[in-house]
Amino acid sequence: MSGERPAAALKRTRVRDHLRDLVEARSPGDPIPSERALCEELGVSRPTLRAAVDELVATGLLVREHGRGMFVAPEKVVQEMAMASEGSAFSVPRAAGSWAGRVLEFATVPAGARLGRRLRISPAAELTRIARLRLVDGEPMAIEHLHIPAALVPGLAPADMESGDFYDLLRERHGVRVREAVQSIEPTVTNEAESRLLGVPVLSPALLFERLTSDAGGRPVEYVHSVYRGDRYRIVSRIAFDDGPPGRNSGPTGPSSGTDVGGTAHHPGFPPGGLPGRPGGRSTTTGDVQPPG
Repeated sequence: MSGERPAAALKRTRVRDHLRDLVEARSPGDPIPSERALCEELGVSRPTLRAAVDELVATGLLVREHGRGMFVAPEKVVQEMAMASEGSAFSVPRAAGSWAGRVLEFATVPAGARLGRRLRISPAAELTRIARLRLVDGEPMAIEHLHIPAALVPGLAPADMESGDFYDLLRERHGVRVREAVQSIEPTVTNEAESRLLGVPVLSPALLFERLTSDAGGRPVEYVHSVYRGDRYRIVSRIAFDDGPPGRNSGPTGPSSGTDVGGTAHHPGFPPGGLPGRPGGRSTTTGDVQPPG
């Protein structure tokens, strides 16, 4: 792999992030500036911009209308998987295999408006921005883009991100104890640069992860977006249902704050009312690395 290929992937990521900023600042149906205007503003070629637009169209953030231009797409239907009851957690055990990282980019940059809002810091505050290729047993599995307030990780070096558990490092070296994260997962496809890094055909199925992690005091400490190979990684949920009376959403330790799979609410994979008499429960999710096909 030449030294320019990761740079091309990162350039496209920055274009995509700018487009995401435009989407977040607008409402569904609002127009996006023309390709010509965006190319001039960002200093990129038309093919680079179109590739980034293609990704956001594929993930449902933008729509193209022939002869009219680009618009912010309609809002998506959101399905939240919440903790089922007081004291129960949404658990994410470690995935199988030997995980390592190869750092593609390591830089200190201003947070900017969008990431500043997510991390609750000033747009002028410094972020440590890291892009790394995640490998399992030596094989490419994912591309991660991490954004961490630089003040939390003084002395962090690229070598720190190539092995070990990042959350262990945060706790042991920097005194930051992560407590919870809000993570979304949705289907996507790989672009040309991602496919090259992951060793898969262009437009291969993939999973897009976005995660905001907070410490024990509720302070955001990390924002990550990642692309995982769809042919080698899957999400498995284990759901434990309570035995309470039908129509009541109560867990073993008290009232549940999760979805009621026995009532009118919806639980992933189960139609409303599809499991009468099973009103609530706990769920755990694991990442499952699949053997090569």
